[in-house]
Amino acid sequence: MSYYGFQIIEGFINAMGKNYLVDRAYCVWPDMEALMRSHNFTLASTEQKRPVKDFDVIAFTLPHETSYTNILTMIDLAGLPVKSSQRDSSSPVIIAGGYGAYTPEVLSEFIDVFCVGEAEALLPSLLPVLDECRNRDDALSECAKIPGCYVPLCFHEGDTVTRQISGKLFALDSMIVPSVNIVHDRAAVELFRGCGRGCRFCQAGMVNRPVRERPLSEAKNSIMNIMNSTGWEEAGLLSLASCDYSGIVELIDELSPALNNKHAKLSLPSLRMDGFSIGLAEKLEGLRSKHGGITFAPEAGTQRLRDVINKGINEEMILTCLREIFSRGWERVKLYFMMGLPTETDDDIDAIAELSYRALKLGRAMGRKRASVSVSVSGFVPKSHTPFQWERQNSITELQEKGRRVKSLVHDRALSISYHEPEQTFLEGVLSRGDKRTCGVILRAWETGARFDNWTEHFDLTRWLEAFEYCGLDPEEFTRERGEAESLAWDFVNVGVSKEFLLRERHRAYSGVLTTDCRTGCAACGVGCVK
Repeated sequence: MSYYGFQIIEGFINAMGKNYLVDRAYCVWPDMEALMRSHNFTLASTEQKRPVKDFDVIAFTLPHETSYTNILTMIDLAGLPVKSSQRDSSSPVIIAGGYGAYTPEVLSEFIDVFCVGEAEALLPSLLPVLDECRNRDDALSECAKIPGCYVPLCFHEGDTVTRQISGKLFALDSMIVPSVNIVHDRAAVELFRGCGRGCRFCQAGMVNRPVRERPLSEAKNSIMNIMNSTGWEEAGLLSLASCDYSGIVELIDELSPALNNKHAKLSLPSLRMDGFSIGLAEKLEGLRSKHGGITFAPEAGTQRLRDVINKGINEEMILTCLREIFSRGWERVKLYFMMGLPTETDDDIDAIAELSYRALKLGRAMGRKRASVSVSVSGFVPKSHTPFQWERQNSITELQEKGRRVKSLVHDRALSISYHEPEQTFLEGVLSRGDKRTCGVILRAWETGARFDNWTEHFDLTRWLEAFEYCGLDPEEFTRERGEAESLAWDFVNVGVSKEFLLRERHRAYSGVLTTDCRTGCAACGVGCVK
């Protein structure tokens, strides 16, 4: 329920004015799955308690690769064949969207229709077709004609699927309030979609172009309407880089009095490392929150590597930002880094610890005796439709050695370093650049018990390696470096950003050349948003 896209989709469909019934369903925890199977219970929707298989359409979002086995669990618990080719004409149409739809071949044997693009652009064309075609076979044939829809069973070699985007962002007036605590338990509004900064590792920043801002008055009204109708005590201003919203200061100034009267607060989930962002954070959080923490993402320890990934911040900006943080009263800082980035050396890894120590020393020098720095290091995963989609991904052993190297350099209790499990990073990398062959691997891993692979307590790499062996595949085939002239499994998906631009950015990365924010100067990415 923390996924904002669910709220948008349900609200958007309800606002279409048609006689559509929208409900939600979730993958159950393994103990409940076992209980349901032992009693022959099928998966039901959350509100209506209606069997999922009785709906005309079942839609999944694909936010991350390690959720894929859960999709098979839900389809199977609904009483449907997990493979699309084995479903009969009376079966519901199973559709999927989200970031995983930009590399759809990985799930092409299980999903009937992939929606490539944004819900506001796709649903007005897709839902009437699904409504009119009560026969599943006819529905798939008609869906294949809709721009942005990829229907594996109806696809012809040489065809392309083009991402669909909306010029206007849907505005929510209310949101579904959970009956239990969730990760992001708050009202939310999307200030803008897309990002012009051009970080070369970031798939979201590439595939969501161009930047489209919500009008300030609409953002304000949406937040207040949601707060009034739900009773939440916190509102989040969402975007890939919320501080870049052109009306951010005015919006905060206009919202603050009304929210203060409700004893509610605003939050910005993404902050840049500059004084402007810190000033906003201070204005939003207030003195009562400074004993908590504030989070930033330098991504790399050295300036050379930050230039490679086009992060757009330098050492001086980082240190100035840290001084500002501690001088304004914060005591706890969290920093995010990546390891395994292209061109990375041991010096870059060591610099993560060095920069973290400098942050801690700055805090103490600014009089924060209880200053602490928490560092999280994750393995880099090359993603499709980015300048790094051709790169080799570090092996499990390499990531383990780098993680241990960083931790070995830390000898102060006020500085803690953790790194993401390399085994899960490895699987994410395999599935993020997979092709049709990985369908069999996912199926085999699921059949042998793979569930909730994003949860450490359930993840078992051995099960996946056995699945690859069973299918006669080497998983490192999918994490290797790709040739620039090589055909890629996702080439038929046109996200708007051209392959020529991605290649150009890859070459600029290896030269350490920065590319400007596309809102201040066109980078000729191919989207065609120049006015």
